Amino acid sequence: MQLLAGKIALITGGSRGIGEAITQKFAMHGAQVAFTYKHSADRAQALEAKLSQAGIRCKSYCSDASDFSASERLVESVLHDFGRIDILVNNAGITRDALLLRMTEVQWDEVIHNNLKSVFNLTRFVSWHMLKQKSGAIINITSIIGLIGNPGQANYASAKAGIIAFTKTISQELGSRKIRCNAIAPGFIDTEMTRALDEKTAHAMLQKIPMGRLGTAEEVANTALFLASDLSSYINGQVISVCGGMYR
Repeated sequence: MQLLAGKIALITGGSRGIGEAITQKFAMHGAQVAFTYKHSADRAQALEAKLSQAGIRCKSYCSDASDFSASERLVESVLHDFGRIDILVNNAGITRDALLLRMTEVQWDEVIHNNLKSVFNLTRFVSWHMLKQKSGAIINITSIIGLIGNPGQANYASAKAGIIAFTKTISQELGSRKIRCNAIAPGFIDTEMTRALDEKTAHAMLQKIPMGRLGTAEEVANTALFLASDLSSYINGQVISVCGGMYR
């Protein structure tokens, strides 16, 4: 059964890692997909070609989600190309890790700007359209770090915690118009970033996960699929952790 048949989805940062998994999962379940990339043009074009060859309508857009004007132009382009937006996934983000006393103002500002402002930008412009159609699902990718914190990631944790507060507020503002807003908090997921960690760091990471393994991008994508579909029609303002029971 295709859970998203006839739906139009916009996914930021959709060409790699968790974003790529969500893009492919939504496409498998019948959605037409618009996704963005910032630097990985080759990967975005390869993914677009792969999905198009499978008969799925999709298009990639080079866009900076942290740029207010660029976000407005992106939404206008997607609406022009696809006609509507039923699902928004705010996934774009970066890390600039450092302990507090070594963290620079630039490192702080870059992470807050890219990870938190980007969610505001896209949600603001897409929600105008969703209000007109009186329906929509917004999914924000936060992090378990936004719930429990992590040394060396004060900027990242603050931005991700901000996304959680934003999610809960928007769910209250837009819920009466049949627009749901939820968040997913991934734990340590098997991506290019975690594969690059040294053995000692990787071992310490696994010690914090009761299930004893990293999660997969597809497991996060499955959760996004649930929140985007009518299976979650009465779920609003929630944060679902996909973390294997990770704790401190």
